[in-house]
Amino acid sequence: MKIRVWNMETCEAFGAPLRGHMGCVRCVTITPDGKCIVSGSDDNTIRVWDMQTGEALGAPLQGHTDSIVSVAILSDGNRIVSGSSDQTVRVWDAMTGVTLGSPLHCHTDWFSSIAISRDV
Repeated sequence: MKIRVWNMETCEAFGAPLRGHMGCVRCVTITPDGKCIVSGSDDNTIRVWDMQTGEALGAPLQGHTDSIVSVAILSDGNRIVSGSSDQTVRVWDAMTGVTLGSPLHCHTDWFSSIAISRDV
């Protein structure tokens, strides 16, 4: 599966498609500094991409047992938060890709979105 980045002024694709996920890409966000793209997929992984080169940065983040349906990034760019159809929320160190703490089992059904307060 692939991700396309578009120039909003010209309506043209920017660079080559980002390829690496093995399932449908369900969610995408951009880091606060605009340097990286974070994506989540039906392959149960999260990937971090360099916005300029389109290259994957590091190995896929793994730990969820079902599709990633939402990703968000803290305003300082140091943490990625992901939500999955496995009914869990995970927090990741954005630099190392290591999951921080245990998964949060805060739902009894699937959910579709995560948002983070700017004052966190």
